[in-house]
Amino acid sequence: MFKRLLFYFLFAHLLCSTMQAQEKLALDPKLEVAASFGAYRPIGVSATSTNRLFVSFPKQNKDYRYALTEIIDGKSIPYPNEVWNSQGDESSHFVNVQDIFVDAQDNLWVLDSKPSTSGSIFGPDGAAPTGQFKLLKIDTKNNQIARIYTFDDLDKAKSGLNDVRIDLEKNLAYLSDPGQAAIIVLDLQSGNSRKVLEKSSFTLADPEVVISYSGIDMRYKDGKPFLSHVNGIALSHDFNYFYFKPINKKHLYSIATKYLADDTLSQSALQGKVEDMGNVGVTHGLLADRNGNIYLTTSMDYSIKYLSPDGQIHLLTQDPRLLWPDSLGIDGNGYLYFSCAQLSRDPQWNNGIDRVELPYQVYKIKLPK
Repeated sequence: MFKRLLFYFLFAHLLCSTMQAQEKLALDPKLEVAASFGAYRPIGVSATSTNRLFVSFPKQNKDYRYALTEIIDGKSIPYPNEVWNSQGDESSHFVNVQDIFVDAQDNLWVLDSKPSTSGSIFGPDGAAPTGQFKLLKIDTKNNQIARIYTFDDLDKAKSGLNDVRIDLEKNLAYLSDPGQAAIIVLDLQSGNSRKVLEKSSFTLADPEVVISYSGIDMRYKDGKPFLSHVNGIALSHDFNYFYFKPINKKHLYSIATKYLADDTLSQSALQGKVEDMGNVGVTHGLLADRNGNIYLTTSMDYSIKYLSPDGQIHLLTQDPRLLWPDSLGIDGNGYLYFSCAQLSRDPQWNNGIDRVELPYQVYKIKLPK
């Protein structure tokens, strides 16, 4: 009994320390609420050059209504229609939208990714032994689905496709696969995919990097720490460079896309083309802007930073409301949008206590000049 009381006392002390660290931060007046969602958790965020904003929601045993929405006058409208956002056959309905990305031609790419138990970075949750994956290309000019890719050559028992970026120059899609600790290169013409950099030192999580908030580690019930292999990815606007990193790794990596497109290179030769961009800390989402900046979201210090072309890291914003800032998007007016998923606030990481601060929100902030 004494040990149990001591445990709860220590946990309460750490919880209080976490809240105090968060409360010391001042609200950033430059940060604006772009949309509010009550109890619905946003993950994917992207925007068109004409300032249309899209937000997706995962189906992870939380409050859930729509998989994909367009934000119009502050309201979440199911996109591209109600049918795709209703329950039904996976070929014509969303299962679990993980990421969205607007390409340089304003097509909206929707990664509908429901990993198996082995492919999930969030641990066993009753998921099926085989995952379900598809990638949709939606023409936002007519709001029609132009094509669906089903990853028929993907190991659906191991994969956990997380993020997607589109290379219009080479007609390729690049996807992070933390389930297999690999990058997936999808040929958008043939629909065939290749797995590269699998289980390399650049794509594997570092088990020594434990995500922690004022002394409270993110650990599963068995004591093992939360780990995610290669997760956040970015693609330069000239399509020449691809950036990637695991969440549980402090270094950012890049590779010229001409090497990813070359299917004659061996895995060892490809690994030799990877460049270490330096220590950027623990991060979640990544995104590149037209000026060559790479934006990095991290929840450990409630911030959004960016790596400029000269190799320097700059602070864009730091605010106590930035609870697990995740996916990002940029509109035509020079605003950066990002979701705050609050994953670290879930009960499984807090001794059964739900510490999520409602409402879930998507924020926006002006890009640096």
